[in-house]
Amino acid sequence: MKRASVVFLVGLRLAGCAGLQGADAQAAERVLTAAGFEARPADTPEKLAMLQSLRPRTVLAQPQAGEPRYVYADPAGCKCLYVGGEPQYQALRRNQAAAIDRYFAVEGNDDTMDWGIWSIAPR
Repeated sequence: MKRASVVFLVGLRLAGCAGLQGADAQAAERVLTAAGFEARPADTPEKLAMLQSLRPRTVLAQPQAGEPRYVYADPAGCKCLYVGGEPQYQALRRNQAAAIDRYFAVEGNDDTMDWGIWSIAPR
């Protein structure tokens, strides 16, 4: 359950919600790698400067030569740029959806429970 929670939080961050720190950033990087994103180190001063100019720890669309490209900058952790194309981005989205589905798994009906006090009927 803890892993599902981390993946869920990563999914929220990658969708543009509140920032991740420390271990959550590492989890985001594992999720990106699992989706097929490639880590490219900022191994020159120019690359490092460009990396630091990007919004950190957020998936950004960066079209290149008419093709969709997606980048995720980590200037504080690995000092690298994760890069992927449309297939990797779609894999990331599928993984996020699966994690959310696991986190919010709908259990079977419990007809013995008195749900009336919650007024869960549609309004």
